[in-house]
Amino acid sequence: MAFDSPFVVFSIAVALGCDALAVGLAVGTRNPDFRARFRLWFHFGLFQFFMPLVGWYIGRKTLAYIEAYDHWIAAGLLWVIAAKMLKESLSNDDEEANSRSASDPTRGWSLVALSFATSFDALGVGFSLSMARTPLLVPCVIIGLMAGTMTYTGLRLGTRLSAAFGKRVEMFGAGILFYIGYRLLEI
Repeated sequence: MAFDSPFVVFSIAVALGCDALAVGLAVGTRNPDFRARFRLWFHFGLFQFFMPLVGWYIGRKTLAYIEAYDHWIAAGLLWVIAAKMLKESLSNDDEEANSRSASDPTRGWSLVALSFATSFDALGVGFSLSMARTPLLVPCVIIGLMAGTMTYTGLRLGTRLSAAFGKRVEMFGAGILFYIGYRLLEI
């Protein structure tokens, strides 16, 4: 199994986009205007594109020191990310209430914080890509486009769907990352 498989790259992109979809759903319930929706999906996609690049760079600098057990590290990182996503999906915190308490989550530091928080998992994926010695540009583009698309979709559906669906989507994304981490052990 390789990260350059279209199915695997698409699966990773969907899994990483689940946080963006969930946040898009929550923010979408506030009925943001077009400019606010654009800011959110553009920044989420941009951060999801760049974070794997940063993770890949960090991974390449440390590869010579950990080459013998790199697949275990990559799988472990994905499992930690998946566990974090699963924990968040099972928590009782109401993201929607938190987003409503802020004046506009699509502006300023709120936008930067949301963009970073939803893309931090992509840093670990980029690190994993470096361990698998996989070409980087195409997966990063797919991850960024998928995050932007899922954010836009979440924003549009946010007024129609309940916050409970956002938690279920995160659980699905965590499951995908657990599975991919398991498959990495076959490398």
